[in-house]
Amino acid sequence: MQLFKDLYNYRELLKSNVKKEIRGKYKGSFLGILWSFVSPLLMTLVYAIVFPFLMRGANIEHYTTFLIIGILPWTWFTTNIAQGTFTIIGNGPIIKKVFFPREILPISVVTSGAVNFLISCIVMFLFIIFSGIGISLNILFLPLVIIAQYLITLGIIFITSAINVYIRDLEYIINFFIQMLFYGTPILYSMDIFSSAPTWITALINLNPMTTIITSYRDILYWKSLPNFISLLIVIGGGLLLSIVGLLIFRKLSKGFAEEV
Repeated sequence: MQLFKDLYNYRELLKSNVKKEIRGKYKGSFLGILWSFVSPLLMTLVYAIVFPFLMRGANIEHYTTFLIIGILPWTWFTTNIAQGTFTIIGNGPIIKKVFFPREILPISVVTSGAVNFLISCIVMFLFIIFSGIGISLNILFLPLVIIAQYLITLGIIFITSAINVYIRDLEYIINFFIQMLFYGTPILYSMDIFSSAPTWITALINLNPMTTIITSYRDILYWKSLPNFISLLIVIGGGLLLSIVGLLIFRKLSKGFAEEV
């Protein structure tokens, strides 16, 4: 409850930090916030051209739309992990001079990422509409998936941003791990390709919470069906638990931030 009280008392600082994260990300660039559209579109174009020739992606109808539904949430996730891990060190001068709840910094990063994701969803919906897939009433369940991703991302950033203050190599380790995780998440492919694979491989991939999240986005937007609510609720519950544990770790380590940054 103390966290919510702090967020309310420092709500203006939180809002200004979210705005700063959104504006600062593209500050000085010619296209500005349009990069929220351009960057994932370029990634989608590359994968849409190359990947069908490497695996069974060519067998997926409207493959470009299939791709962008997976790439946009993944871009939100990876961009936030990279920014969030560095946020305490990056705001070192402020931390040394001004007292405020340090939790505002990771929360600002994830919230600004969510706003950027919602903006970029315009592109995703255009692809869905013009490809002929269309939109169903199941889109009403989309906020559940966004909440699940928000909680998972926030929990991770609470932990990584705090540890990175003391172990500066962590951000490089995380970047490497995320690159490996990309291929272990059904972004470029459907889980159907593992239908004849050993059970342990499928189970291992399903342990990745981003598998459930990406699959849920596609269930709602691509297949126009209901997501697997049991798996989704497990991820939401796990994300909430991870956020609480991450917050405790963050607060424990935050005592030495001013001396270390």
